[in-house]
Amino acid sequence: QVQLEESGGGLVQAGGSLRLSCAASGGTFSRYSMGWFRQAPGKEREFVVVINWSADSTYYADSVKGRFTASRDNAKNTVYLQMNSLKPEDTAVYYCAAAKDFTTFAQVYQYWGQGTQVTVSS
Repeated sequence: QVQLEESGGGLVQAGGSLRLSCAASGGTFSRYSMGWFRQAPGKEREFVVVINWSADSTYYADSVKGRFTASRDNAKNTVYLQMNSLKPEDTAVYYCAAAKDFTTFAQVYQYWGQGTQVTVSS
């Protein structure tokens, strides 16, 4: 079992930045690809980015490409999401998740965090 806990969310003005962290415990973190997803009010959960176990492969949703950067530190069992040039449409609850596969499909992810709220004001 892998437990995931996100942190770093908050309120920021449009154009600002936030860095989310996701700390893992209870499993072999380095075996998993890590994904970030988000869910805005009234909308379905959507894929944001996935980073593979060795951090040499990432894949971003078009909506965040060039603005968001995923990274991970396997020694610290932590994955990060650096979010720059934030827009009001980035407002959502952000979730990290762990999967054995490098995938954009939420249903493949085995473990999920509780989420952290990101609110971008205009």
